Amino acid sequence: MITIIVIAVVVILAVYFAASYNGFVTLRNRVREAWSDIDVQMKRRYDLIPNLVETVKGYAAHESGTFEKVIQARNMAMNGPRDPETLAKNENILSGTLKSIFALQESYPDLKANQNFLKLQDELRDTEDKIQSARRFYNGNVLSLNTKVEQFPSNIIANMFSFQKEKFFELDDAAARQAVQVKF
Repeated sequence: MITIIVIAVVVILAVYFAASYNGFVTLRNRVREAWSDIDVQMKRRYDLIPNLVETVKGYAAHESGTFEKVIQARNMAMNGPRDPETLAKNENILSGTLKSIFALQESYPDLKANQNFLKLQDELRDTEDKIQSARRFYNGNVLSLNTKVEQFPSNIIANMFSFQKEKFFELDDAAARQAVQVKF
């Protein structure tokens, strides 16, 4: 009888360890997938920016300093480190420079009516919404993983197999928490 109880306890513990380990693997992979979604949307955004700059250049050629800042911020965000903290910092800078491009529309009425410019604005607005959604998805998965890493008894398994907490994707600048406004 004792042997059956011991075997049952060992089986229950083995099943718990296996299920907990697999749960960590699933959460870690969801975090990675969510981060990949952010990368995809950011890449789309980075691809739109040169087209937007070229469209605006035709109307505001003497604003070259503004264009250079936007492209420089884009390149820094695109080619910089991909950890959440650094990427968020670079995205703050990029969002600020994009706002300067959209501010130019007030000085150039013909730009407001340009169909290319309007289409690029709509695409950028759509991309900003998708980035915001991807960030929420990522942070939700990070929350689930971090909670499981900290909770008892799953924290024992997390420590045994080196599962670590992940960083949230947080924006430092309150203004950057808003999607880029492209209204006329």
